Amino acid sequence: MSRIVKISLILFIFNFYCLSNINGQASTYCNPINIDYTYSIYNAIDSFSYRSGADPAVVKFRNEYYMFVTRSMGYWHSTDLLQWSFITPEKWYFQGSNAPAAHNFNDSVLYVTGDPSGSMSILYTDNPKKGDWKGIPLIMHDLQDPDLFIDDDGKAYMFWGSSNTYPIRAKTLDAQDMFRPSKQTYELFNLDENKHGWERFGENHGDKVLKGYIEGPWLTKYNNTYYMQYAAPGTEFNVYGDGVYTSKSPLGPYTYAPNNPISYKPGGFMNGAGHGSTVIGPNNKYWHFGSMAVSINVNWERRICMFPTEFDKDGLMYTDTSFGDYPHYAPTVAGKMGEFTGWMLLSYKKSVKASSYYDNYKPENIVDENVKTFWVAEKNDNQQWIEIDLVNFGIVHAIQINYHDYKSNIFGKVQGLYHRYLIESSINGKNWSILIDRKNNYKDVPNDYIELDTPQVVRYIRYRNIYVPTPKLSISDLRIFGRGHGKVPTKVRNLVIKRNKDRRDAMITWNQQENCHGYNVLWGIAPNKLYNSWMVYENNFLELKSLSVDQIYYFSVEAFNENGISERANIIKIE
Repeated sequence: MSRIVKISLILFIFNFYCLSNINGQASTYCNPINIDYTYSIYNAIDSFSYRSGADPAVVKFRNEYYMFVTRSMGYWHSTDLLQWSFITPEKWYFQGSNAPAAHNFNDSVLYVTGDPSGSMSILYTDNPKKGDWKGIPLIMHDLQDPDLFIDDDGKAYMFWGSSNTYPIRAKTLDAQDMFRPSKQTYELFNLDENKHGWERFGENHGDKVLKGYIEGPWLTKYNNTYYMQYAAPGTEFNVYGDGVYTSKSPLGPYTYAPNNPISYKPGGFMNGAGHGSTVIGPNNKYWHFGSMAVSINVNWERRICMFPTEFDKDGLMYTDTSFGDYPHYAPTVAGKMGEFTGWMLLSYKKSVKASSYYDNYKPENIVDENVKTFWVAEKNDNQQWIEIDLVNFGIVHAIQINYHDYKSNIFGKVQGLYHRYLIESSINGKNWSILIDRKNNYKDVPNDYIELDTPQVVRYIRYRNIYVPTPKLSISDLRIFGRGHGKVPTKVRNLVIKRNKDRRDAMITWNQQENCHGYNVLWGIAPNKLYNSWMVYENNFLELKSLSVDQIYYFSVEAFNENGISERANIIKIE
């Protein structure tokens, strides 16, 4: 053991020098974003609640940021896109608002929300921290998923769409006359599932009966080109993502981007990257926010994610979702913002034991990288604990605790919710020290992510509960990130891609690796544009149903484990 510890300490010194916190401040983040999500009620007769946040509209105002989220009874504020605080506004008109939009105009924040069965107004304030919102009189009716856009020339537009029948539509607004809408309605584009595989409905695009939904338009202007983002095929599915059409005019004509979908995260711990917004963050870096699916209590149980976003030299917009729910550098870390830290998952499928478990919700569910499975303890008191044996020594850099709402019976925006706990570590399972101290935490942290000030060599990790606001302690996954000191997987061999007769589909296979947790399948429209990825745990195949029928693609795959990521397989071109 002493030799292993020495090796680990050498690696610790190296990793601490390269990857430690910058100036003692948190330098990383991990999806899903850890905010105090609001509890919702699906309909009036439900006897249970669910916690959710989705459809984020993020706007930059006076060099700070405001995030508006479906049915949240308020909104969040941040100075850095990393730390968010909830604002209960002084005046608020839409407690149950769906799919909001926001825009910075004339030194005010404008806000509008969807209402598919009634009328809507634009709210505005020049002090969103106070929230003294005022209303512009009625402007439009029967809209869902609106997007308010005001161009550099002062011309204003309202876009909307949430349907498996109707396209994304638009009206012009007269900004000089209380945003009066035009009589004419413009139809921009709709889904074309016969050509675009990723727009098909269902988990893994597998529903052959129902049509996909086109939702959540959001317009971004970059280098005099308009990028109209839209979501498909349905928010509850692992393949929910965003595509984009481009135009030289807000009203079109629009051209389908060949690298669609541009925001797509169908694999890994938590899936989905659709119906969001794009904002310029610190250091003029673009970020794309989206919705991830939990979908356990109800389909609309969701979380918020964010990904670094780029425009390449050919004008293609894309987001980097590779290892998208592992730690990445924060938006404030100049030169690295959004980059993957390289911290791997040390806890995957490791041995677990617990103080208790309820029904069939067993302890091993916290290490399976599946948000839809979870551990439930018999009680919620301070006698509950759960322990992970990492088997091998690892250098722990960060830990994420994802609480689950098992029959929470909490409704609305409840004040005073919080989570208190300790994380202990050990190298022998006998002598323990406190790694993370949250015993005095009185904040609501449903997806708590903690970056250690000083990385630690650890074999055992133990969570000790002190207090949770739910009737029972329940955790979906306790994820431990860092680096092991073993071998990185070797380069994947025998990568084979067979495009089906239905050219939207392809079967991808490769040789199974030893000493491997999973694989990251990458594809794109050119060897240097492998912008899409799909994390596959354990299996050595992927049925991909996301392709466009008339597009040539290039593929590669890399293997990963707790020690790192392999060299990529040779790129294969598929006509």
